[in-house]
Formats: sequence, structure tokens, C-alpha cells
Amino acid sequence: MGTAVSIEIADLLPRRALAELIDDTCAWLHEVDRRFSTYKDDSEVNQLERGELAVDRCSPDMRTVLDACASLRRETDGYFDERAAGRLDPSGYVKGWSVEMASARLAQAGSFNHCINAGGDVRSRGRPEPGRPWRFGVRHPWESDKLAWVLTGTDLAVATSGTYERGLHVYDPHSGEPVQALRSVTVTGPDLALADAYATAAMAMGSDGLLWLARLAGSGYESAAVTRDGHAYHSDHLPIAEDALETGVEVGDHADVGAS
Repeated sequence: MGTAVSIEIADLLPRRALAELIDDTCAWLHEVDRRFSTYKDDSEVNQLERGELAVDRCSPDMRTVLDACASLRRETDGYFDERAAGRLDPSGYVKGWSVEMASARLAQAGSFNHCINAGGDVRSRGRPEPGRPWRFGVRHPWESDKLAWVLTGTDLAVATSGTYERGLHVYDPHSGEPVQALRSVTVTGPDLALADAYATAAMAMGSDGLLWLARLAGSGYESAAVTRDGHAYHSDHLPIAEDALETGVEVGDHADVGAS
């Protein structure tokens, strides 16, 4: 998937059991990469794009992903579009979905305290140790050695979409042009697949994405965003670590998402 993945398992399990859990998780992520990578000529997604494979002959996972993308396209008024760049590319959903599935697989195998980080998209369960929640640093959108937000929680997904690593890679599917109004968008919630897709959709909406993000809070998804001109916004219940409240984004004014 073109990114590094880290896996931390905090359960008190035998070393051999831990190694097996890690191996199974890595095997699953490599399987997803082989199937959905737009960079591999023989991947299932590329065969589908070239017409060499019909949808009804695709794997159950591919059909699940395509159905989810269609649903998200409707939910976001077309701003989440797996064809926004002109060809089939469901990566904006697949990365979050694959990590969400990896976490569910770990839970089914007996790991109830773990954290998976795929290039800044994170899914956590349980705690790193008794009495302490997980903490997540969200990179500052201009200064790579600083954090914009420090978030905390248990059983939490955190997804960030931004332009600071891959450049202008998110497109407005209605105009076909890359979007620039937002520098980064972070979404937290119970499901990483949706959080990842919501962050991508909000980026594609540009400045209108701020109001759209505010409406997500009612469904359990909190958000934060930094605009191109350096203003920072966050929803009321974004799970910011209490000891980090005074050390958040230092790039402009602070306000709640959707505030004037």
C-alpha cells in the first residue's frame, strides 16, 4: 500500500502466540496489497479496470469494497469517489478497511489490546497497559518534527488525509482538479474504514468540508482540520489528550469545526 505499518500487541501472551498473531496480520495486509494495489499490473483491481475481470467474478473482498465505495459516494454527494482520479482506485477506502479488518482478526484470535498504525491511519483496541489509554500524535502539516494534535482513547480509529507527504493527490471529483483549501483533515471514530473515507471526502470538499465534518459528530465521528492559510479547527469532542490541550496546532486561530 506504499506505506509502513507498525503493529503493537499489548496482551500478555506467550512469545510464540504473539509471533503468530503478527505473522497472520502481515500476511493479511500483503494479501490486500496484492489484490488492491494500483501499482501492480496483475492486481485484481487493475484486472477489473482493464475489463479482464467482471465484477461478479471478483473476490468477496473486492465486491465488499466496491459496495462500500458506492455507498460512500452517495453519502458524500459524490466527493468520495473511487474514480476521482480518472480510473478505478479505491485506496481511499481500502487502507482504512484493511487495518480495521486486521484489528478485527486480531480480536477474533484473542488479542484485545493492540494498535495498528498504517502510515498515520490508526486502529486501537483496549489499552497499552492497565489504566492507561493509547496516545496518538498527528503530524504538524508544515513542520515534520512537531505534532498538530495529541489524541487519546481506547477502541478508537484515527485517520488523517493531508497534502504534506504526497502533494496534491486528492481530487474534487466534480471538477477533476486537485484540491488545495485544506492542508490536513483528521477524523476519529469507531471504524477506521469510514474515518479514512470521511477524511478523504472532506479534503475533496475543500473549505466546505469544515461544515460537513461538523455534522459527522452526531454519528460518533469527531474531526480536526488545518486550512491552507494556517487556521486550525476541531469538533467539540475530539479526544485531545488533557496534557496536550496547551500544545496543539500553532499555525493560526483555533475554533470549533463549523464556527464562523
